[in-house]
Amino acid sequence: MTGGALPRKVAVVGAGDIGCGWAALCASAGWPVSVFDASARGLERASQEVPRRTRALVALERATQGIVERGLLEFAQARSLLQAVQDADWVIEAIPEDVIAKQKLFESIEQVAANDTLFTSSSSGIAPADVFARCRRQDRCLVAHPLNPPELVPLVELVPAARTATSAITRAQDYLRSLGRMPILLKKPIAGYVVGRIAASVWRQCIDLVLQGVIDVDDLDRAVSLGPALGWAAAGPHLTYHLAAGDEGVTVFLQQLLGSFEGWWAQLPTWHKLEPEQQRALIQSIERAYRGKIPELREARDRRLSAILRALEQSRTT
Repeated sequence: MTGGALPRKVAVVGAGDIGCGWAALCASAGWPVSVFDASARGLERASQEVPRRTRALVALERATQGIVERGLLEFAQARSLLQAVQDADWVIEAIPEDVIAKQKLFESIEQVAANDTLFTSSSSGIAPADVFARCRRQDRCLVAHPLNPPELVPLVELVPAARTATSAITRAQDYLRSLGRMPILLKKPIAGYVVGRIAASVWRQCIDLVLQGVIDVDDLDRAVSLGPALGWAAAGPHLTYHLAAGDEGVTVFLQQLLGSFEGWWAQLPTWHKLEPEQQRALIQSIERAYRGKIPELREARDRRLSAILRALEQSRTT
């Protein structure tokens, strides 16, 4: 295949939430996509979920109906790994976060895929060298970690391994940009990658505040989504603080507020494990806030995401 070309076919292996999101995204661009899952139940779910999520993008004004329907005409549930992967220019792995299972899967994929097929893993934090440890051709392998739901959230983390070829990185970037994604490239692998580490640190603080009885779950979620997350959506954390001090920038910000931040940092939680009783308390708090509302809340979240993205796209000048 030539550089910069679109894939003739994409194969998604794993029909969970992430895999169905990838498939919906590809179908919404009119790309032929085939999904395979070792579970018959998972494959049956994909046959319903992928068309639903693809068509939902039309309602959210994230895709065009004619292109979506064309993509869905070429959407297929494969009966075997061979059927899914054959003729695919891009194979997306989206199975659960089990390093041994991923290694075995890519070993099997390599046996039936063409020599020039790009392999990406949707892993959310495993080192790419571990994910692709059993592959003979690691030059065409890298992690492409999406956020949930992949068909809406544009950010994708690209994490190459030491043996990943530059051409494979470029090809992954080209594919993702053609899908309207915004890939960011990590300069070196780190456990949890970048997004996972940031999310884990913020969530630990959020959990701690709830378990300490400082705030209820629903108010905590509002505090984040309508507080720092809103500013971060527009500017990110470093730029947010750089702009906060006016023309003098981050130098003045640090001079004025570093002492306060250092005082807060000293009091932030540092625990590394949620004990069973803490897990139960957290589950009860979240379920008390949101029980029986999941379908409506998911639909509302997707509407908000779409509206935020539309606003960001319309206002983007750089």
